[in-house]
Amino acid sequence: MKQKSNLSNINNWIFDLDNTLYRADANFFSQIDRKITKYISEYLKIPEFNARLYQKEFLRDYGTSLSGMMSVHNMDPDEFLEFVHDVDLSSLTPQPKLRNNLKLLKGRKFVFTNGSRQHALNVTNHLKLNDLFDGSFGIEDTNYNPKPNENAYTIFCEHYQVDPKMAIFFEDSPRNLIIPKKMGMKTVLVTSDVDWSHEPQSTRPAGNDTIADWIDFKTDDIESWLTEHILSK
Repeated sequence: MKQKSNLSNINNWIFDLDNTLYRADANFFSQIDRKITKYISEYLKIPEFNARLYQKEFLRDYGTSLSGMMSVHNMDPDEFLEFVHDVDLSSLTPQPKLRNNLKLLKGRKFVFTNGSRQHALNVTNHLKLNDLFDGSFGIEDTNYNPKPNENAYTIFCEHYQVDPKMAIFFEDSPRNLIIPKKMGMKTVLVTSDVDWSHEPQSTRPAGNDTIADWIDFKTDDIESWLTEHILSK
């Protein structure tokens, strides 16, 4: 992967939320993952094993399990989002150095998540980061047409008047960086050494060995990456 170092024009910093603004090894998102299975099981009145299969098929085919349930089963999203994001935040630890580095970035900073806007608020407040962001963009803001669908990024850029050529996107899902790169953004893949082999291959968060030609940079530590590539220049 070719490393591209000219980032002097970047004035829009876009961050995915889960497994990106906190480390994947915090094992926080597994709570949400299990609650999605439980909700689908109860909604469709099927065993959790079968619900899990639907969950991952919808994630693969629609971008999120929610979008699949809405499309195939006409499910209302509000109760689902409230249920699956009602989780214990105590495993997430605020990182003062990350906060300091984000604060030093010149330009606007955004959260762009396939979770709900309220979930983004809950997590960034817990991490003591929320006041640093100029906006949080959730799945409801994309009309439930989530990443990696191109329309989601178009809506985001139009809403915040973001010039993609002056933006950089941080994301743990490789497929969610394809469209940002196509639009002209710089891309940073946030990796971990967590074993994601239980997930469908196309939807797995990035491992340290992930390589793709639409990825400009990789890091398992955003705080250190910002120090090296931006703040030390």
